[in-house]
Amino acid sequence: MAAAGVLAASLGLPGLSAQAANPPATSSVAWLEASAQADIDRAFAQGKGENKPVLVYWGAKWCPPCNQLKATLFNRQDFIERSRSFVAVHIDGDAPGAQKLGAHFKVRGYPTLILFSPQGQEITRLPGEAEPTQVMNLLQQGLAGGRPIKAVLADARSGKAVSANEWRTLAFYSWDTDEAQLVPAAERAALLGRLAAACPAAEADSATRLLLKALAATEPGQPVPGGAATEPRVRQLLADAAASRRQMDVLVNYAPDIVRALAPKAGPAQAALVRVTDAALARLQGDATLSRGDQFSALAARVDLARLDQPEDSLHPKLPKPLTEEVKATAARMDREITDGFERQAVITGAAHTLASAGLWQDSNALLESNLAKSHSPYYLMSQLGGNARRLGDKAGALRWYGQAWDKSVGPATRLQWGANYVSALVELAPQDEGSIEKAAGKVLGEATAQEGAFYERSARSLQKVGSQLAKWSKQGHHQAVIGRLQAQLAPVCAKLPAADGQKATCDGLFKG
Repeated sequence: MAAAGVLAASLGLPGLSAQAANPPATSSVAWLEASAQADIDRAFAQGKGENKPVLVYWGAKWCPPCNQLKATLFNRQDFIERSRSFVAVHIDGDAPGAQKLGAHFKVRGYPTLILFSPQGQEITRLPGEAEPTQVMNLLQQGLAGGRPIKAVLADARSGKAVSANEWRTLAFYSWDTDEAQLVPAAERAALLGRLAAACPAAEADSATRLLLKALAATEPGQPVPGGAATEPRVRQLLADAAASRRQMDVLVNYAPDIVRALAPKAGPAQAALVRVTDAALARLQGDATLSRGDQFSALAARVDLARLDQPEDSLHPKLPKPLTEEVKATAARMDREITDGFERQAVITGAAHTLASAGLWQDSNALLESNLAKSHSPYYLMSQLGGNARRLGDKAGALRWYGQAWDKSVGPATRLQWGANYVSALVELAPQDEGSIEKAAGKVLGEATAQEGAFYERSARSLQKVGSQLAKWSKQGHHQAVIGRLQAQLAPVCAKLPAADGQKATCDGLFKG
């Protein structure tokens, strides 16, 4: 989503029946709830039998970017009408077998949208962070018989003919949720740079989007995609209101990364690029045709840019006073104006993170606390309050909020994730409190043993986080009795798990660091 990076950081860090009790967005879309492989098989059989593509949406109730989708895409009348042309499948990450399905589809991050052909081939992964109108256009292309993304990429890489719509599909492909389906993450920047160079001049927007994504994925020290011609090209884009509007989601999500790729060192060159980028973001921030979430994300990116040459761990960065006042005023205004619960979960959580990033800690805490009773997933906000307290050195406050967040969290995968966060905080902030650490870790393991699919995907990573933290905690030979008791609690569970799909190996390796 437009605020994906902001929202992820704020957490510190997971039978077919139409219309579940808590559907993804609106009862007007006939979402089919899937929690087991049999549900998926029936959905794809329906798609094949009716010659309809299948759209799989993987998300979670608490996830702010998922709520942004519900507030801006799933409730659109054109999406609702278009949904009759495909089989719409919703996998709630907290459904009993959802994490196993996540492994099946190779999805991790919430949200992920995958479009499949009626024959079950993956056409593309749709970008949830893009504007709804653009997503609708991409969806229409896929529904019109688009080729599988792997085949399109293979042709583009080999120099074969690729249509204008296919270049657009490559440019808008959700590379952030690719999970190495097309290319390993370490090779992404180079691939996107080559695609940008190969894209025909007639497809200027697609070429520009590929180049911007290549810049965003470029690590420090790597060559600049496109060479010396790239910076003036980006400057020209930033100065063009219409062109930058078309690339809004990439600019808003990755402005600091793009600037660092082009001007990695603090100095006049970087400062000049920051100024023109900030001007483009300010323009997007004031664009009333964008959703409130995207508008605030543009403001958040401006804060990140203003912090660019300051220490990342600075609690009170030196920012222009007009910018901090704008953050305060905009957060307060959106808090007053927003009435939709999905939009509130998406915007307020990002606003609270941005307030903290601007050094406005009291304002961030006040916004979060005032929204606890308004949020359908208050435990997410509690985790943010814990993160704020942790950053400010309030250990007791951090542990209190993390503990409340875990206590209030709902859903098997979510509870493991929030429990792992609490154990991690205990190990870091109160390593001497052996009793509390053992009790919390034992409770997390106990919940895992009662869950189906606890050793798949996000849930597995939550448990691995617990094991890794405890391994570091006992590295010098301390706390071995605690570790021994936890291992004894887990051993019979591991022994019953099948070895074929990796569950047993994950379980056996939890305490090995």
